[in-house]
Amino acid sequence: MITNVSLVSVFVKDLDESLAFYTDVLGFEPRDDIRLGPDYRWVTVGHPSQPELILHLAIPGPPMSDDLVQAMQRAQAAGGLPGVGLHVDDCRKTFEEFSAKGVEFLQEPADRPYGVEALMRDNSGNWMVLVEPRAYTPADFDGASFD
Repeated sequence: MITNVSLVSVFVKDLDESLAFYTDVLGFEPRDDIRLGPDYRWVTVGHPSQPELILHLAIPGPPMSDDLVQAMQRAQAAGGLPGVGLHVDDCRKTFEEFSAKGVEFLQEPADRPYGVEALMRDNSGNWMVLVEPRAYTPADFDGASFD
């Protein structure tokens, strides 16, 4: 029986730069940085308030096919890969803090039926959503606009 989600992979362009971004900018903690043979490095980070969930920072490569690696690299270059969703206690304040650190935002904080949401990119171009959640019901979405 599955008991929880423990690992999520985020594909990045450079392990050292992404490790610095996730720790220095976003506030995650470094977890693992292990060489597994001459050509593979296992790098993970986690958030201090959620020790059971690990983000695996990975560069597209073997055992993926060359075609898949190339497609992922094209998606990375275009900034089209999804990343992760992050809950925040104050989306507008977090937006200001991250903007001051040079984080690229695709969408400034906006009120949504489920809370306040902003859309940003990590340093590899992955989309990341920041959400200051609030309680909602399906009826809250009637007539909602997400422009």
